[in-house]
Amino acid sequence: MFVDQVSIFCQAGEGGSGCCSFRRESKVPRGGPDGGDGGNGGSIIIRAERNLGSLGNIAGHRHWKAERGRHGEGSLKTGRRGKDTVILVPHGTIVRDTEHGHILRDLQNEGDSVVVANGGRGGRGNKHFATSTNRTPREKEAGTPGEYREVTLELKLIADVGLLGKPNAGKSTLLSRMTRATPEIANYPFTTKYPNLGLVRVGYDREFVIADIPGLIEGAHAGIGLGHEFLKHVERTRVLVHLIEPMPMDQTDPIENYKQIREELRLYDASLQDRPELICVTKSELPDAETVAELLREETGLAVMLISAVTGSNLEQLTNAIFDQLRELDEDDGPAIRPPAVATHPPVPE
Repeated sequence: MFVDQVSIFCQAGEGGSGCCSFRRESKVPRGGPDGGDGGNGGSIIIRAERNLGSLGNIAGHRHWKAERGRHGEGSLKTGRRGKDTVILVPHGTIVRDTEHGHILRDLQNEGDSVVVANGGRGGRGNKHFATSTNRTPREKEAGTPGEYREVTLELKLIADVGLLGKPNAGKSTLLSRMTRATPEIANYPFTTKYPNLGLVRVGYDREFVIADIPGLIEGAHAGIGLGHEFLKHVERTRVLVHLIEPMPMDQTDPIENYKQIREELRLYDASLQDRPELICVTKSELPDAETVAELLREETGLAVMLISAVTGSNLEQLTNAIFDQLRELDEDDGPAIRPPAVATHPPVPE
């Protein structure tokens, strides 16, 4: 199940109490106080994990609690510290304070973490209260309570490439041909109900992540349909691959469909207009595909590729074009095309 937003309640562990104890040992008169300190409570930590594709692993777990610290003991024994509770989320997750609305941290990279609730401090034992005039103190401190906070987790997928287009443009089929992802594919619109991720390998030493964004409709920027739910996953893609169907099932004009999607991107986030884009006419085996490609070249002044996910036509050329575009961005913005991790499989959401 793909989930991209959840709210959870986090309760850190309270600290253990200090101990009031006196040394009792043969042949050691007036041993004095030896009460140990209480242990600190565990904290709630949210950490980014690369091998997760959505927040579905925590969707049914509303309350999270860390372990409390153990109490101190005699012989100056400090109580054991409570274990931290670590919540694993996909990288690209925004952690937001639900009550106040501010962002605690944007976990963009694998291994990024944030402490959302700190554990309580352990109390001091009576050893700390001994003075020259008070040699048998009976004071001790109780542990402090742990913090609690409600946070909202919002996932914005981080992919190198995003597939855009109207419903039934062939995005899921293309993803299944270029990667080992297995999205739902059917001959009707809105088959894809959530973004799918796949890993494309280029040779033996390079790879990039590609995301299939569900079909957009007019008014998506204003939240019509599931516009905001889909468009937010486009924000962090570095290259856009726009797929245009030459003979849409709803008999609409392919050129107008392209303009409509571009306008929705502009209205949602103007910076998306400047994102590098590759234009592809899908289903090149259809008779009108070449004509639509030529009209798009005249309209945009850009190169337009003819591809077919069914026959495999020009898919290798598309992969190379994406690779070249990412390599250019890599020179300016850092590593976009990364070497594969050890024993990594394509991240395919359930």
